[in-house]
Amino acid sequence: MWKYPNAEHLFEKFTKYSKIAGVIFIILGLAGIFEPVYMTVATVAFVAWIMMFAGFMAAYFTYITDKEDYLGWLKSFVLIGISLLMIFYPMTGVGTVGLLLAIYFFVDSFASFSMAFTMKPAKGWVWWLVNAIFSLLIGILFIVGWPFTSLYLIGLLVGFSLFFDGIALLATGSIFKKLNS
Repeated sequence: MWKYPNAEHLFEKFTKYSKIAGVIFIILGLAGIFEPVYMTVATVAFVAWIMMFAGFMAAYFTYITDKEDYLGWLKSFVLIGISLLMIFYPMTGVGTVGLLLAIYFFVDSFASFSMAFTMKPAKGWVWWLVNAIFSLLIGILFIVGWPFTSLYLIGLLVGFSLFFDGIALLATGSIFKKLNS
């Protein structure tokens, strides 16, 4: 992720670019919040192209290291095949990504519940409990009406994430500007 600049001469540069990136992230985040279907399709397309690239890279490395490694070739073909499926049939990709996110939120919820009850009565255990409840609710939202709810929820979650990343970048840029003065 982004690193806090240790040298003071980097504050000015970080301030400038964090503000530019923050504004771009906020705009993209708002686009995802107000048009979640478009953000979902863009996210799935992005994931598909990354998988395509990974498949070709895996094939290349299998070719140059061990041409007889059938598992390396299988991994390459699976990555390329799934990426092509997601590119040519985006709704399949949307459903798949939605299901993976639902699984992630359920696992995160159970892990957070475990952390909360392990920490209880220590300070901060309630925050883990709140996190667990919200993760559980998001997971349930994905599953109820799946795969159609994925069409909206993926874009909304990506939009909110980008929006708050942008806010954090703008705030950090402002703090660094004050520190540099």
